[in-house]
Amino acid sequence: MAPHDNREFRRRWDGFGGWRKEEGDIVNEIELLREIAGESCVLEHEPMKNHTTFRIGGPADIFLTPDTQEKLVEAVQFCRERQLPFYVVGNGSNLLVSDQGYRGVILQIYKNLAQVAVEGVEIEAQAGAMLSVIAKHALAAGLTGFEFASGIPGTLGGAVVMNAGAYGGEMKQVLVSATVLTRDGEVRTVPAEELDLGYRHSCVPGNGWIVLGARLRLEKGDSEQIRSRMEELKTQRVTKQPLDVPSAGSTFKRPEGYFAGKLIMDAGLRGYAVGGAQVSEKHCGFVVNRGGATAQEVVQLIREVQRRVKEDVGVCLEPEVRLLGDFEG
Repeated sequence: MAPHDNREFRRRWDGFGGWRKEEGDIVNEIELLREIAGESCVLEHEPMKNHTTFRIGGPADIFLTPDTQEKLVEAVQFCRERQLPFYVVGNGSNLLVSDQGYRGVILQIYKNLAQVAVEGVEIEAQAGAMLSVIAKHALAAGLTGFEFASGIPGTLGGAVVMNAGAYGGEMKQVLVSATVLTRDGEVRTVPAEELDLGYRHSCVPGNGWIVLGARLRLEKGDSEQIRSRMEELKTQRVTKQPLDVPSAGSTFKRPEGYFAGKLIMDAGLRGYAVGGAQVSEKHCGFVVNRGGATAQEVVQLIREVQRRVKEDVGVCLEPEVRLLGDFEG
């Protein structure tokens, strides 16, 4: 559960208080990023709580929202050449950012890069497209096979990275290929079978790739049946999940042979809280922000849940939520 390490960036920039110690270099880099992405697409000291579904997180030194693939590729190349740490996010639905924020560049691939096109039984979309929006396009075209993703609050890019799934479906079943930006700055189209897709896993992070888009293949179906299935899954989510409070979705991966939520409930942790962070009373597989929770409180709660479940039944719960920044302990 180690968070993303950005100590090198902190050594170079020394946090907010040290920005002007190397004013020429730092200000110049910010201005160059503005030239690449556009003035309105570059923010400084941007609170990450505004960009995560947990509604938690300190400021990012630089927050970029490129509005074309070309600008995104150029911004990534710039960061790599200047050795500026950067991290790619979508809509922040599976992310916990530390209270101190991120000492580096956040590249958001979201609404500015979210085009969706239907071609026969295939759908091609940019990485920033929400899964719910893609599902609506599939419904409108009478295409079935993507209903499982209609309620997942994430982007296509993130779904490819983690082989997102729900209710018996997963990206692996519908993905034809992904367009990625490699470490060498090459834009490649990679067939799905080469992505090593498994439970909440792909080879994308390990290869240092950034997902730019993907192609899905569905099947012709009956629009009313597709709509009915989507409504059925929506009802299940509303009934069983704490959608009325901020969270990052399922907090833990499903341990083989078990359900994380039941293990947590059986350990007597329903409603257990650390500060503003709480194990949901509605679904124990969710840690929620019941109001004013800090990232450190969430991490402390996660660690306590892990400890208690391990002590209770000997099962090690692995977090599904990704940590970004520095945390205590």
